[in-house]
Amino acid sequence: MTVRAKKFTPEVLLSAPRRSSAIPNHKGTLALFTVSTYSFSSHSKTSEIRVLDIKTGQTKLVTNDVQASEPTWLGEKNLVLWLKGGEKGTTQLLLGDADNLDLKPETVTSFNGSVANLKITKIEPEAFALVVTGLATPSGSLYNPETAEKPKSTGRVYSKLFVRQWDSYVTENTNSIWYTTLKIKKLSGASTTTIGSLRNALAGSAGLESPVPPFGGAGDFDISKNGIVFVAKDPKINAANYTKTDLYFIPLDFTKSNTPSPQIVQTGNLKGYSASPVFSPDGKSVAFTRMKSIQYESDKPRLLFIPDVTDLTNVQEFYETTDGEGGWDSRPESISWSWNGEELYVTAEENGRGKLFKLPASPRHAKDLPKAIVSDGTVTEVKVLPDNQILVSSNSLVDNSTYFVLDPKTDASSLASSNSKLGRAFGLSQDQVDEFWFAGAENYNVHAWVLKPSNFDKSKKYPLAFLIHGGPQGAWNEGWSTRWNPAVFAEQGYVVVTPNPTGSTGYGMDFQNGIKNQWGGRPYIDLVKCFEYIETNFSYVDINRAVALGASYGGYMVNWIQGHPLGRKFKALVTHDGVFSTLNQYSSEELFFPHHDFDGTLWENRENYEKWDPARHLANWATPHLIIHNELDYRLPIAEGLAPFNVLQTKGIDSKFLTFPDENHWVLKPENSLVWHKEVLCWINKYSGIEEENLTAGVSRLSI
Repeated sequence: MTVRAKKFTPEVLLSAPRRSSAIPNHKGTLALFTVSTYSFSSHSKTSEIRVLDIKTGQTKLVTNDVQASEPTWLGEKNLVLWLKGGEKGTTQLLLGDADNLDLKPETVTSFNGSVANLKITKIEPEAFALVVTGLATPSGSLYNPETAEKPKSTGRVYSKLFVRQWDSYVTENTNSIWYTTLKIKKLSGASTTTIGSLRNALAGSAGLESPVPPFGGAGDFDISKNGIVFVAKDPKINAANYTKTDLYFIPLDFTKSNTPSPQIVQTGNLKGYSASPVFSPDGKSVAFTRMKSIQYESDKPRLLFIPDVTDLTNVQEFYETTDGEGGWDSRPESISWSWNGEELYVTAEENGRGKLFKLPASPRHAKDLPKAIVSDGTVTEVKVLPDNQILVSSNSLVDNSTYFVLDPKTDASSLASSNSKLGRAFGLSQDQVDEFWFAGAENYNVHAWVLKPSNFDKSKKYPLAFLIHGGPQGAWNEGWSTRWNPAVFAEQGYVVVTPNPTGSTGYGMDFQNGIKNQWGGRPYIDLVKCFEYIETNFSYVDINRAVALGASYGGYMVNWIQGHPLGRKFKALVTHDGVFSTLNQYSSEELFFPHHDFDGTLWENRENYEKWDPARHLANWATPHLIIHNELDYRLPIAEGLAPFNVLQTKGIDSKFLTFPDENHWVLKPENSLVWHKEVLCWINKYSGIEEENLTAGVSRLSI
């Protein structure tokens, strides 16, 4: 289950077991989770569903079928349901017994299509409502790509946006929520199950689609014995130009054949993104979030509460203020209810951490701002246990998966399981992690993380790896990543600094919103001041061997730096899927993004787009530069990578271009990711003076 490594390398990062969040059983004694690994020797993936004894930390195998996924508990006994990819595009539903793992799992049914996001709730003593999501055809039936009629032509015709989104072209099939009932009887150690046919909860609902593409999932809906709540984009407005998603409730009796129409939840002046709807334990109330702006994907989510789903006109806002800005200057994300329904546990970023907050379940009782009950690392999931204790899944900069039990009343916690023994299995420790604050643009204090090599010696000097995050409304948090992992760079021999300049989330909305129409302004000044702070205060950093790297907006910033004085401070630069020219933003897909950040359309405010265009400063480009850009990145099309490479080559600047035809804005496939890591490390090591053996990447090179 765990990895042992003498040195934390890209291979260790990518082949280390990856665990899902833990899901406790009814008694709070066991927890289900999935774990997957990738072997670079066999070039294959393994996947397991396991059950954890929360008290002892011991685990047992439920199944090692690589097609199995999404385990969930069924009722109060330790029965386990999960999904399994079947033949000819089908999905099987399997039932096992965690108390008798020697028994062969039962195949309950086979759905004629690909479904996911399995959720279960009890509606009668021996009956359960079962909900999944899957694509629906225009006629409302479950879509199966393996059996569907193939088009005679590859031509596509569009008369509205989107044409394509993220990494795929939009088709006539849409996401939908499907439900049925499952009945189970257990007699003399054996169980019998019966299940109805799937019904489309959104059939005939005038264009509603949920989960919301391209990234919507289980967090876009919830179920209870009283029905289904879900979020969906407003079908009456153009989704490429606006971010509006509404909350709907279907008052559903799962035992009956009719499906009532969805009822929209009105929220007054809050009309932006709705998200994270969660029923209370009794199924009577709903908590969710909603933003105010209809054209800003990173607006502040407000925490909202429906006391009784039979009255959707009564929607209450937590920490509401008369000016409409809200009294809690944080961005609530996921929501969980306490066992007794009296409190909420809410995750939100704060000062570079993914914290967990506790507050009363009713806005009328929430007088004081929420209290953080977990303040370190990044909380990824919260599940309630009996006696109002909670099982927390989290990670950190040195540990990729931790489960611990927390008593919210006393803040006392006990570790249930760590995938890497708190980083020790990777050769990492919390001692490598540090942080600092510095004066940035316009006298704002700016935060940055530092990660040092595990064999750090303060009497020596180390080259600097200066990592710039994407977004721009994003942040480097005290959390794990398999894409941009600071520890990989630290273990090469770098002191890694990850600043959170203007625009970063988790430091208040004024700081975040300062990015608007300032892409190359305040954030650039922050980064200059961060570099100067390191030069003045970090005696163990050899500032003359510094390299800078960034992706997405971070890639934009590296391109911007290349044309400005800070670019001459670095020995090498790396841009991953960045912006070459802000005038090309209309080749993207979510147009509300540039409309907000550049304060209007290209024809209305062209000067704003031109002001922060890296391509205006090409005459100054001089630093060796690696460009990475992928062909399936429709957010920033590949021309945004080819253009800067062409400039660098034409100017005679040492440069290299890396692309993956089968990757999108990220590099996700293990073999490709390994090549990505090795090419990046070879490039920066070459210019920072680090000599590293065995970093020859397995990628085809063209010599001209």
